[in-house]
Amino acid sequence: MVLAFALMGIILFGTQWLYKKLGYATATPPETTAQTTKSPAAGTTKPQDSKPAMDASLAAGGPDAASQPVVASNETEFALDTSVYHIVFTNRGAAVKSWTLRQFSDSHGNALELVNTKAASKTGLPFTVRFRQNGPTSDLNAALWVAHPQADGLGVTYAFSDGQTTASKTFSFTKDGYLVQFADEVKMGGQSLPHLVQWRGGFGDMAVEAPEAHQAMIHYDLSSNKLVSEPAKTAKNGPLPTDGNFSFAGIEDQYFTAVFLAPLTNQLQTTMFSDSVGTYVKNEEVPFPGIAVGGEGRNQLGLFVGPKKLSELQNVNPKLANVIDWGWFGLIAKPLFLVLQWMNAGYVHNYGWAIMLLTLAINVAMFPLKLANLKSMRKMQALQPELNRINEKYKGLSMTDPKAQKKQEETMALYKVHGVNPMGGCLPMLIQLPFLYAFYKVLSVTVELRHAEWLWIHDLSQPEQLAIRVLPIIMVASSFLMQKMTPMAGGDPSQQKVMQFMPLMWGYFFWSASSGLVLYWLTSNLVGIAQQWFFNKTAPLSTVLIQASNNSRDGRKKG
Repeated sequence: MVLAFALMGIILFGTQWLYKKLGYATATPPETTAQTTKSPAAGTTKPQDSKPAMDASLAAGGPDAASQPVVASNETEFALDTSVYHIVFTNRGAAVKSWTLRQFSDSHGNALELVNTKAASKTGLPFTVRFRQNGPTSDLNAALWVAHPQADGLGVTYAFSDGQTTASKTFSFTKDGYLVQFADEVKMGGQSLPHLVQWRGGFGDMAVEAPEAHQAMIHYDLSSNKLVSEPAKTAKNGPLPTDGNFSFAGIEDQYFTAVFLAPLTNQLQTTMFSDSVGTYVKNEEVPFPGIAVGGEGRNQLGLFVGPKKLSELQNVNPKLANVIDWGWFGLIAKPLFLVLQWMNAGYVHNYGWAIMLLTLAINVAMFPLKLANLKSMRKMQALQPELNRINEKYKGLSMTDPKAQKKQEETMALYKVHGVNPMGGCLPMLIQLPFLYAFYKVLSVTVELRHAEWLWIHDLSQPEQLAIRVLPIIMVASSFLMQKMTPMAGGDPSQQKVMQFMPLMWGYFFWSASSGLVLYWLTSNLVGIAQQWFFNKTAPLSTVLIQASNNSRDGRKKG
């Protein structure tokens, strides 16, 4: 059991330490793109329930090469609002300066900004253009494009021409969805120029601790039917091209993602980057992932920018649901989350109460097994005098002494006579391990549990913010109480002393764990205390001692 506890602690907390260590890498200096800021000009939106509409010029194949320049006279901004987005575009490079999710806040309580604004001057803004081979003579990322907002207020088209090179970009949105239609085209002398569109310098909630450790570049490889996730260090030696038969490719953090959905051919070119930049929370430069996607002279791609919410992802593309990493016990974690979601939506309307209700259901379902375990432990307690006699008889023996084998044989014979399984006490704990890890994963990867409140807890997916954390203290106290009520199953005094300190070890493990995970284990303890009280009342030790004495006489008669 001690070994099980130690392994549990390593799995739950050691992997997080290792993951954060792997997130750090030394990046090569990225290419730079100059960006400036000038007067804003806000756009408006109109209510409309429809799929994103593509700009007519792009639907027809993009702008033709023209001799007349199409260039703006000064830098301007265009703001676009839907029920889920607030986005600020700039006509310098026809890029995105800000992409805010209106229904979510960052870890500091501010509007959730997905663009790492500190990276713009070093890596360029999202949706700037990158050429693998020789590009046009004009720097499209520094040029001033001309904006053409859509009449419905749910999109914008940017156009540029210097007389030889022509380019366009179109962003089309829906009123209340996370699916965007994106298309762009670049021509020079009437010939299409293959290119990629990039999002570099990181992505997602930059207010969390060590945001770079939670971010990665992703693509879904249809050849292997597998989601491939790469940390920033993968491209530490420079831009890394990766092309293939992909369903989608993009960038992610712990709870949000921005992915480009491949066209019908499923062929995408991608380039991965490791960009050493700071964030608006801290100035220290650390490596963040970046990615460029496309590969055609005219790219027409779906785009999902939003939360890793299972229902939203499946509605866009069933394979997109793979961006939620359910971990090793996904067969338990995913159904567990769906049940939690069902309880929250249909009954308790709070994820904290849903966790407690589901924990109660799990413990009730496991009660027959736990009852058998309690009976076995009670028999072990009744056999304590006999075990002490055997220990005293072979006192002082070393592990290599031949008589140690004789001691083991006598002990096992005693267990056999009384029908005791010495390993029975470990079985309920081992069965709980998958559920513990499943709850841990659910709290780590589901955006629904992010910032979920319960009583004094402001975020069930994070440790308590109080200086003295109440839940872990109550959990330790409940563990001591349950230990006091539970018969000690072992005959080895040294093992019993170790077990007496297990509640403190649990307190150490759970002190920095998410509040939801502590709530799960605390509820399990409370249910266990109630079950133990019931068992102690219905099966007192005196009855077991009489039965053990009778079994012992019967065993001696048979002998």
